[in-house]
Amino acid sequence: MYLCEITRPNLNLIYMPKTKQEIDTKPDLDLDEISSRETAEEAIEKLRKALRYHNYRYYVKDNPVVSDAEYDEMMKQLEKLEKEYPDLKTEDSPTQKVGGEPNEELGLVEHPVPMLSLKSVSNEDEAMNFDETCREELNLDKVSYTCEPKYDGLAVELIYEDGILVQASTRGDGETGEDITDNIKTIKQVPLRLVSESDKEFPDKLVVRGEVFMRKDEFEELNKRRSKQEEKTFANPRNAAAGSLRQLDPKVTAKRPLHIYFFQVASAEEHGLESQIQVMDILPGWGLRVNEDLNRKCEGMDEVTGYYKELEDKREGLPYEIDGMVCKVNNFDQQESLGFRTNNPRWAIAWKFPPKRESTRVKSINVQVGRTGKLTPIAMLEPVNIGGVEVKRASLHNQNEIDEKDIRIGDRVIVERAGDVIPQVVKPIKEDRDGSEKKFQIPDECPVCGSDVVMSDDKKQAHCTNLNCRAQLRERIKHFVSKGGMDIEGLGDKRVQKLLDHDLIKRLSDLYSLEQDEWMKLDDIAEKSAENLTDEIEKSKKQTLDRFLYALGIPLVGQHMSRVLSENFSSLDELKKADREALMEINEIGPEVADGVRAFFDNEDNLKDIEKMMDAGLKLENPYYETGSQPLDGLTFVFTGNLDTWTRDEVKDLVERHGARATSSVSSKTDYVVAGPGAGSKLDEAEQHGVEVLNEEEFKELLEEKDVEAG
Repeated sequence: MYLCEITRPNLNLIYMPKTKQEIDTKPDLDLDEISSRETAEEAIEKLRKALRYHNYRYYVKDNPVVSDAEYDEMMKQLEKLEKEYPDLKTEDSPTQKVGGEPNEELGLVEHPVPMLSLKSVSNEDEAMNFDETCREELNLDKVSYTCEPKYDGLAVELIYEDGILVQASTRGDGETGEDITDNIKTIKQVPLRLVSESDKEFPDKLVVRGEVFMRKDEFEELNKRRSKQEEKTFANPRNAAAGSLRQLDPKVTAKRPLHIYFFQVASAEEHGLESQIQVMDILPGWGLRVNEDLNRKCEGMDEVTGYYKELEDKREGLPYEIDGMVCKVNNFDQQESLGFRTNNPRWAIAWKFPPKRESTRVKSINVQVGRTGKLTPIAMLEPVNIGGVEVKRASLHNQNEIDEKDIRIGDRVIVERAGDVIPQVVKPIKEDRDGSEKKFQIPDECPVCGSDVVMSDDKKQAHCTNLNCRAQLRERIKHFVSKGGMDIEGLGDKRVQKLLDHDLIKRLSDLYSLEQDEWMKLDDIAEKSAENLTDEIEKSKKQTLDRFLYALGIPLVGQHMSRVLSENFSSLDELKKADREALMEINEIGPEVADGVRAFFDNEDNLKDIEKMMDAGLKLENPYYETGSQPLDGLTFVFTGNLDTWTRDEVKDLVERHGARATSSVSSKTDYVVAGPGAGSKLDEAEQHGVEVLNEEEFKELLEEKDVEAG
């Protein structure tokens, strides 16, 4: 990610699927076959849903599931269709958005100047077209460019006033970012006070932008430490850098090996600077680190192309990840003449490197069982070196992907490190087949416990239905006791593992039969800790139905779906008896969810485990099933900024328990926006839609009027 040089610019969370199987994440479209407005509209909607999903995975979850090349191709298809059918372009299209919706929990910061994205190109012809446009519009035979590495980290903006660092933020949605001031101060290369070693004094107010990243060797060392401590490892250096900067506790950030390169001054021409290369020359004199070794001024596109190839050759030897090169028109007056498109400048491109691919053979296909029982096929490969990394296995994602790509055991296949990190099988080399290759089918029974496997109609989801499958038990317990589930404090990763190692738990319900003296068998638990854990478990026995359903980890039933089920069934017993047809009559419940719920409650072991919990004293309340009207019935709220009385989850839970809806985006259907300090772009959206805005005190008064207990 490269601040103003990012190639995934379009996170739009106005619509976000509850589960991946609701959308086609890789639409197979032939644009030549789209000849009418109706077919174009259908294709556009498919692409928008897929891009929103992938932006969510990339920006919010830091866990992409497609390569940059696949993402870029979908974006290009959408841009082309919207250009051909301009009446189908909408304000909320991914092509119209810049970045990811900021995390309001960190506090929000409005950028003085929007942090725009760059148009990405993937080959020399596209780069040459960019140069041709620049030369024609500037009426020049040759344009002077600056070229810089396209880092794979997290874009940030820092503001200095009178030379003192006063604020730092992430890119967010391009207009508003997350406040990371305290976290950015932990990076040693970030000066808290500017120096004045250049010929030009730093301005009274300086807005500077850069990229925070983690070195490859430090990333590997961090993951080794986390693995030893039984903590979740990061997928790649970018994820590690992004997760580190978004910590609520700066002490956590301070322990992470983060670095930064600066590359841009917002409104630089207002400070008397005339070119990008001048910015790069002057920043070190103010104490702001730039990549002096790899930033390059190039006269004309021939030099740009030569440097691109040089940088690609150097790529593997660099201590940090880059996935392309940024090319900008050097002169600021020329940049101004070229101007901007909707969401990116016309004077710069991000020229991406080709994906790292090699061929190898599929020796076998194994099935991995995840926390909620999800079965994932894994291709076991003949070891192959891809970009300096030995790859022995790659995810095949699901049966649908195996069938669509026609991947067989024994095939020679093309393997790509998607986004240069996640190995995936691109396609089989069918011409190399000799007839010995074998088709693969995910088994009907769990390979670990032998229980029935339920598969969705589209073959994109397969789950083991056994609550106590040994492969899942550790993760299921962690999920069961989590804050969103039964909320049992004191049971972290290590403690759960020790319970299993000491055979104190063999199934989920065993948690409720543990005595205080059994807790003390663990080497890290003294009498007081054992007493606290016993009290926590006892407290969790009084629980709401929706939290219990979520804690059980029923296939495809997350927090939202747990709430939907609780709103439609008065009790757990009523839900257990509901057949597939009754479930599918409920709005938002489709065949996959219905099959998952039904398979879960058809499993005798699951029913025995739940009964054991009930015998231990578990009592479930259901505040969401109401036959009469609720005081906030029909109202829709959006909460933004920081509230003193409640956390975001608490206030959403409050209004939903009394019949209202709490959504994350403002629309014409929103009744109230409740805004606290740090509220950002949602206030502008409220004004655009004519939605009433309340402060916290006014919101409390509304609750009193509606006879809702605000505490």
